[in-house]
This record gives sequence, C-alpha cells and structure tokens, in this order.
Amino acid sequence: MSGYIGRFAPSPTGPLHAGSMVAALASWLDAKAHQGTWIVRIEDLDQDRCVKGIDQFILQQLTKCQLLSTEPVQWQSKRVRGYESAFETLNELNLIYPCHCTRAKILSELLGNGGQLTRNQSKIYPGTCRSLEFKDHEDLHIQGAAWRFKVTPGPLVWEDRRLGIQHQDVSAEVGDFIIKRSDCVWAYQLSVVVDDAQSKITHIVRGADLVDNTARQIQLQKALGYPVPKYLHTQLLLGPNGEKLSKQNGAAPANTSHPLECLNTAAQTLGLQMQSSSVSEALAFWSEQWLERYP
Repeated sequence: MSGYIGRFAPSPTGPLHAGSMVAALASWLDAKAHQGTWIVRIEDLDQDRCVKGIDQFILQQLTKCQLLSTEPVQWQSKRVRGYESAFETLNELNLIYPCHCTRAKILSELLGNGGQLTRNQSKIYPGTCRSLEFKDHEDLHIQGAAWRFKVTPGPLVWEDRRLGIQHQDVSAEVGDFIIKRSDCVWAYQLSVVVDDAQSKITHIVRGADLVDNTARQIQLQKALGYPVPKYLHTQLLLGPNGEKLSKQNGAAPANTSHPLECLNTAAQTLGLQMQSSSVSEALAFWSEQWLERYP
C-alpha cells in the first residue's frame, strides 16, 4: 500500500445515478492506480434530506460494481465530535461569527449596494454581521443563528490535476460562508474538510461541479492547520437538457444489475476504454493518464 488515501462521499438522498457512478469510478480508479486506500463515506448530516435505507442501497450498488471500500464505511452522522472540535478551534482563532441574515435580507442589501450575483446566481454575502460582538463561549449556540467563517481577502491559487491552475477570490466571489446552519446542522464546507483531515485523505477526485467549493475548503484547511489534499475534478455526465445529470433533475438510478454496462457508461464519460468483463482496461488508461510518478 502507498501513502495515497482517497474517498467517495455520496449523500443518501437517492440512489446513485449514472453521473454519481462517474465520480465513484474515477475516485476508485485513481486509488487503485496509486495502489492506495479508497474510503466510502456516507454524507448523512442533513437528516431531513436523507431517505431511509438509501445508504445501504448505495453500498449495494457499489458492491455490485465491485467498487469496494478498503476500510470500514464511514457515516458523517457518527463523526459530529470532530466538527464541534473544529468549530471551537475556529472560535478561539476569532475566525467565525453568528449571522441572523435571511436570504431575502442578503439579496436586498447586496443589490441595494450595487452588488451582483455570482455566475451561478448565488448571493455574495456582504458581511452584514461580521462586526457584531458576542460573548465568546456563552453565545456559541445562539438560537436561530447561522455561523460564518471569516474568509481571507485576495485570490487563492491552487492546481487541479486535470484542469490546471485555478484561482478564486473567495471574499469577492462568495463572501464569508456558512459552516453551521441556523438549524444547527453542520454545513458541507466544514464537515467535508474535517472528515478528509481525520481520514488523512491525500487525494480528492470528484465531479467538476464541485470545483467552485475548493478555494473555500482550502481556506478552512489552512485555518485549521490541516494539510491540503491534491484535487482532480472529473468530466460531468450531462442530461438531455445539457445540464449536469443529478437527482434534482430526475436522474434515474444507475442500473447496477448490469454492472459492466454501468461501468462502461461511466468510463466513456471519463474518456476511458473498457471492453472486457473487468475494469482492467479502464485502470490501464487511467494509470497512463493520471498516475503520479515520483523520481
């Protein structure tokens, strides 16, 4: 085994669909190419969105395709203490603050000050509550407040293994972002960073729709003293409307009763070839293209 540790982290809000299988196969292939560890992590923190039993169904889908977690499967809902610890560290560093702003208030203030929406029509937080004072530990669980991370201004530059040099000014393009929601659910940005650090993830392979999150996650990693993994964002499988295939736009569950056909579809999206009853061809092509070779 090498020092490589990768992961696949689906949300149990519905079965894996063809687009999900692209991310699963890519992350599995990268781990196998590097003779590393591949971990499956179920991102089930938002219980209101999770569907009962879907986590087990997802694991069955992966098993049918022989995409097996090297280590015991992880569930985010069992890892809450890690998020609490990171939250407390950020508070000690004076890097978080409570926010009572509604989406309507943010939009009104943003547009009223001549601000703009981002390219994906999300709202750039204008920093309304950043200067408010609160009584340290006594107010850490203020009812009805979300908690935001104070981002560092200026461009953050990082390199994606497939996309090349990337840069984003989180302060200008996103603003201070939420790490704990007003309903006390730990937000994606914090939970994924803590999980990856605790599992010692060295390489993250995921869909290109998540590339926009990377700069925020790197800021959190640096603030918490975590190492920054290497990233590779893969091609996306698009639906008939030209948008990313997703549960939100009615993507059908992946038909894993025919695993080779299912994996072939994913491999083709990744630009790989797979013709036999195994994934050996796909692995060979992936290794030729993405294997990191060290002197």
